[in-house]
Amino acid sequence: MAIEPNTNSKPVRRFTLMIGGEDALDPQAEQPPCGLPQERFLLGKRVPIAPILLLGQSDLVIDPQLSIACLQPVHLHATRDHLVLLNQTQLGLTQEESNALLKPILPLLEEDFQSPLLFHNASFYFIPAGPFASLATHSLDQSHGRNIDWWMPRDSNEEGVSKRWRKLQNEIQMLWHIDAINQVREQSGKSSINSIWISGIGKLADVEAPNCFKEIKTIYSNKPLLMGLAKFLNIPQSANINPDQLEAGFAYTDDPESIWGMLSTALENKQLDEVILIDFPNGRFRERTFTRKSLHQQSWMFWRKAKKISWQDMIGTGS
Repeated sequence: MAIEPNTNSKPVRRFTLMIGGEDALDPQAEQPPCGLPQERFLLGKRVPIAPILLLGQSDLVIDPQLSIACLQPVHLHATRDHLVLLNQTQLGLTQEESNALLKPILPLLEEDFQSPLLFHNASFYFIPAGPFASLATHSLDQSHGRNIDWWMPRDSNEEGVSKRWRKLQNEIQMLWHIDAINQVREQSGKSSINSIWISGIGKLADVEAPNCFKEIKTIYSNKPLLMGLAKFLNIPQSANINPDQLEAGFAYTDDPESIWGMLSTALENKQLDEVILIDFPNGRFRERTFTRKSLHQQSWMFWRKAKKISWQDMIGTGS
């Protein structure tokens, strides 16, 4: 879709909507890409997810040079010939369960990581990465639903670190296998918490936010990653979009289609001049600009009224 130049001298009233994407996996690659395309776009090539998640979920003052790891209680589902990592949202883990599971493994974590735990809640345990700082990892969002063999942590510039992690992971799995919390969960039909996942290792100093955030005044998202990034960039954040404060807004939600009606109406009513749509077809960054005029598709039968572009048309439109 062609980008229309804005000839007005006054500032452009613009809203940015981002749609998450999946990896375009290369079967010839030795290992998967580091981070989902939206994670790389938001945080930069090193994808330091852990410190950003910690920033968004705590009131801690974080040393920008401290390398932090994110640990998550997970369920590995056994198939006939491999293990699949379940999405953590399927587990329904409560704060009380998470606290109880943390208690027996905390001495192991603090001994092997050589640091005390920084913060934890129902879904996350955060700790200075210490001797595991060089591990190459993949986020749960990137790895879930897949055979974990290809997504397990790997050595990067120091040999033996991944082996050390697997040893610790196995020790935790054995402790959780006999934990009363899992017995209760299984009796009630829930998946057991049978493993722990490490990911997002990095520093706040490694964050490379995209230039578009220099003009953003409000971030609309309920995603932990965006909550942390908003705090890091000192940009106000809200889970719900305020239709009266769309200018210079940025949204990333699980249901972007529900927002499009509001944004297209704002274009038609001249509340906005442009809507920027960012998505990642085949894992590649794509940015398009929609204006009031480009909301309608003109038929070759010029006497007919132009048809308003649908959400399906929009997300399928080539660049």
